[in-house]
Amino acid sequence: MRKFFKGLSLGLALCSCVLLAAGCLLSAGLPSDYKVTSQSGLEIHNPVPVSVQTENGKELVEAGVLNTPNKTYDANLKLLNIIPLKEVKVQVVEETKVIPCGTPFGVKIFTDGVVVVGIADVKVDNATANPSRQAGLKTGDVILQINGQNVNSNEEVSKCIQNCNGESLMLCVRRENMTFTTELKPVKSSADNHFKAGLWVRDSSAGIGTLTFYNEEQQMFAGLGHGICDVDTGELMPLRDGDIVTATINGVVRGVKGTPGELRGYFNDQRAVGGLLANVNTGVYGTMGTAPIQNEAVVVAMKQQVKTGKAQILTTIDGQTPQYYDIEIESVNYKEHTPTKNMVIRITDPKLLETTGGIVQGMSGSPIIQNGMLVGAVTHVFVNEPERGYGIFAENMVSVSSSIFQDLKKKAS
Repeated sequence: MRKFFKGLSLGLALCSCVLLAAGCLLSAGLPSDYKVTSQSGLEIHNPVPVSVQTENGKELVEAGVLNTPNKTYDANLKLLNIIPLKEVKVQVVEETKVIPCGTPFGVKIFTDGVVVVGIADVKVDNATANPSRQAGLKTGDVILQINGQNVNSNEEVSKCIQNCNGESLMLCVRRENMTFTTELKPVKSSADNHFKAGLWVRDSSAGIGTLTFYNEEQQMFAGLGHGICDVDTGELMPLRDGDIVTATINGVVRGVKGTPGELRGYFNDQRAVGGLLANVNTGVYGTMGTAPIQNEAVVVAMKQQVKTGKAQILTTIDGQTPQYYDIEIESVNYKEHTPTKNMVIRITDPKLLETTGGIVQGMSGSPIIQNGMLVGAVTHVFVNEPERGYGIFAENMVSVSSSIFQDLKKKAS
């Protein structure tokens, strides 16, 4: 009997350790902040049941329990309704409906300042000089001013350098979140007898992507699900202004293992149908007078409503008309330091796999629909597994879009 109780105690202790370890693991992977609507409630989807209670003990699983807009509740997550996991904040928000698009669009972006994309030596007589490196410039820097004057184009920078007459130029430069000044002294090139700084800069970019959603009430659009980065530096291009235009897809380069495919297309014309307001890590955002497609508006899912399992993407691989294609959401990631890689998706639709091989460049921004709700957008492809890739939560994109809209309203008033 003594051995029995000893074994029982050991077993219970072992189970407790396993549950505590599982609780720590679950806690690390769960968000600290949630948004709910009065219609949705809060339900945590996990293989192991996780219950949610407010400070007054009310269960949040059922819809309709929380119905005070903009109120934030303190809540506790519990494993098996017993073991406390973590304290969280639950904010009640109004339900948002947007039009899922999946339509191709052309984007033209003009930088705030000019981006340094390369630094090179300049031949001077029988030697070489590198004025830009001596000035401390690096690839990815953004030159904002030269001698106190704003510069926003390659031509403006070139003119300042060529007309310097050998005198030093004072540059105002932004590097990541820091702004500083530095002295640049161009040298006369023996190749053409012109003053040069050994500096390559870029002031604009253009390409084709996919629109994610359109908010009729705000007349705001969102697309791509990730920001537009410079092809040489990999850094976000600093937006001064930009336009979006209509586009048509007229070809597909099929993705294969090790080589990403791409959608090929063209701008229908140069007339802008919308204006860019932001180029950030979660996508591009701006204003548009009318919806690009007459789809029915759907509810935006909160992140905790996204489940593993069957879903669809809405995307265009020919012409201008999007189609629905089957996918599988394989996993959901709540970690906040990966705002554009919130889920792993896999293309399962035979037609899409046959045509594109899976996810290809230009498909970024394609809306992900599950249970009649907009749950996210396609963002990246796995280069060695083109049928798989990442998606961003729709909640993240809608939150950024709403913040931009509120800033726009404040400026207008």
